[in-house]
Amino acid sequence: MAHLATAVHARPGGGQRQTHHRLSAHARRGSPAAGGVCHRGQLCAGMGVVENSKERRSGAMKGSLIVVAFFVLGLFVGHSGCLPSWLMSSQTSFVALCALLLFVGMGIGLNPNMMRDIKSLSPRLALLPIVTILGSWMGAVVAYVVMSSDLCTLFQQRSLTSCLAVDSGFAYYSLSSIFITEYRGAELGTIALLANIVREMITLLLAPMLAKLFGPLAPITAGGATTMDTTLPIIAQAAGQKYVALSIYHGFVTDFSVPFLVTMWCTIGA
Repeated sequence: MAHLATAVHARPGGGQRQTHHRLSAHARRGSPAAGGVCHRGQLCAGMGVVENSKERRSGAMKGSLIVVAFFVLGLFVGHSGCLPSWLMSSQTSFVALCALLLFVGMGIGLNPNMMRDIKSLSPRLALLPIVTILGSWMGAVVAYVVMSSDLCTLFQQRSLTSCLAVDSGFAYYSLSSIFITEYRGAELGTIALLANIVREMITLLLAPMLAKLFGPLAPITAGGATTMDTTLPIIAQAAGQKYVALSIYHGFVTDFSVPFLVTMWCTIGA
């Protein structure tokens, strides 16, 4: 520092410019463009975002496992026969369904950016929920053909409308399983619950691979109604931040269609 001060005093013109040049070069080396300290800080911040996304994905999977655990617990409690008769009536399921629909509507209404995100979408991408619905129904038709064929005797044969009703849950296992249980019985409702939980967990686990093999829209269509909440972090990481608004819109539309489509297929041919 003493030598630097002497040099500045000795050469008031050029020395100060040289010192300023050195400080500027040092600042550039510390800038994000030069890959210095700030760049390393940004890298650490990016790693923090990735870790946060992984934590959200593990939290979503933990939530699915908790739902399965409560379902298994309900099986044991119901089989034990220790519950009061009023709790076993169908009115209890109807009240729980109404409460669930109330909270779903509140969750959608509390999102202030929903309309803005929808308006920013292109008309072509706005048709993605329809593609998801039709693709899911095509999968249900394939499952029906496989179960109805003589080549496959491992699965119990189901009607086409039952397969379409289960597939119309679009990973919304809590709501769709209640509707199907009310219309088609507890057995098909259990199948709907497990099938839609598996769909959500497949999206959580395989979203990066789906985006790499089939494009950024693949994990969104696979997630179904969950793309605006539980699977949104992993979709944002796999497909990119520019698909977040599309993912929220896609989840909103498919989420809203579940009660109507499941009820439609349950009442047809009942």
